[in-house]
Amino acid sequence: MSSHLSNPDLDPVPSEQRTWSQWNIAALWVGMAVCIPTYMLAASMINAGMRWWQALLTVMLGNLIVLVPMILNAHAGTKYGIPFPVLARASFGTTGAHIPSVARALVACGWFGIQTWIGGAAIYSIGRVLGWITENPDTARIAFIGISPIQLLCFGIFWLIHFVIIIRGINSIKWLEAWAAPFLIVSGLALLAWAVLRVDTLGDLFQNESGFESNTAFWKSFFPSLTAMVGFWATLSLNIPDFSRYCKTQRDQAVGQVLGLPTTMTLFCFIGIVVTGATVQIFGEAITDPIELVSRLDSKPVVVISLFAVLLATLSTNLAANVVSPANGFANILPSRISFRTGAIATCVIGVLIMPWRLYNDLGGYIFTWLIGYSALLGPIAGIIIADYFIVRRTRLHVGDLYDARGRYGRVNWRAVVAMVIAVLPNIPGFINAATNSAGTPEAVFPPVFDTIYDYAWFIGITLAMLIYTVAMRGQALPFETNEEPE
Repeated sequence: MSSHLSNPDLDPVPSEQRTWSQWNIAALWVGMAVCIPTYMLAASMINAGMRWWQALLTVMLGNLIVLVPMILNAHAGTKYGIPFPVLARASFGTTGAHIPSVARALVACGWFGIQTWIGGAAIYSIGRVLGWITENPDTARIAFIGISPIQLLCFGIFWLIHFVIIIRGINSIKWLEAWAAPFLIVSGLALLAWAVLRVDTLGDLFQNESGFESNTAFWKSFFPSLTAMVGFWATLSLNIPDFSRYCKTQRDQAVGQVLGLPTTMTLFCFIGIVVTGATVQIFGEAITDPIELVSRLDSKPVVVISLFAVLLATLSTNLAANVVSPANGFANILPSRISFRTGAIATCVIGVLIMPWRLYNDLGGYIFTWLIGYSALLGPIAGIIIADYFIVRRTRLHVGDLYDARGRYGRVNWRAVVAMVIAVLPNIPGFINAATNSAGTPEAVFPPVFDTIYDYAWFIGITLAMLIYTVAMRGQALPFETNEEPE
């Protein structure tokens, strides 16, 4: 292996170190799926006009769809013990792999910042409940960054907690996820029980009327919402090998994901629906933010425990979903100089610099610009990697050449780069329209037809990329004996 393409964090995981079972993978997904954005997903669709069951089915369907590329991409990680940036070398080349790995890393940095801001907000709420913080955040706000000094301090405290865990490595993340999963499930069910017991009429929670004037209006909202649901985990569908490389068997990674992903996402969206509906009866208004809801509870001990659950949920999500991938992605840029820990620290720094509170406070931009926008980019990357591994190479990789720039995979596979660019192009006009609309621009830059295409961004991107790459690579894959390790 070339020292320029290899380090202990990127090298294949030996068979004896692949100790993760299906329960570890399921716990990983519970820890990642239980978070504030999950809780608020269905509420955002209900606000757009959907009935509660329509929003819930949209979430379930989106997660069942994204589960397919999730399991497919995880296969190579389990079979060869390699992380996502190394798997990307097979399709994009040893140098070209920087394109998908850095693209995935930058998206994760954005998510890391958002989740860290949410955790900092929970700390801020605990301080207010206990009487330690008495400021008015609106009047104390620092004009340049848009938040108060104490809000910034709380954000920094939660950021520092991540830093301490990160420097201890991947095993500390595995331990945290396994410990947090049952606590988070119990906490969510306790919140659901509170809502059910506090309302006078349980049936009223499920009586919201459709906000659409016609079926056509519903479908216009459904498809972009479905694309956003797929986009929610489009990131993990790429870098799932970063975790599946530690699994004992393919059954462990597949069953663990089936048990952990769609079930947890659907359950916690349902909890968000019921609890938000209950707040209308209890407080006279719909409270979609669980941090604000918890801060209104009567008992200080209950508030503190509940906000601790929010902190734990956010921490477990952030470490697994938004630190591991960019850490490996940045390490892949210069393996001889950048380790997993160094890459993770870079992730933390970038997550602060983007000022995530500005992004999080705009739900319209969050759904239609952020989620759909990066799904338009990551969908084609997933399509290329899946086509390369399953169709072109039929799951056969030569691991040694993945770490050798002079090997059979070359430095840059321009066929993959061209396929990605072509698959992304149809969605760019719709993305620009969505971005300018979120910025308050009254008129769209491009015709409405591009908005319709953009509603299907992930689906169009992954399909086009798979077709173009498969045709472009016809006859290019060389037959060879692999150095496969036992699964």
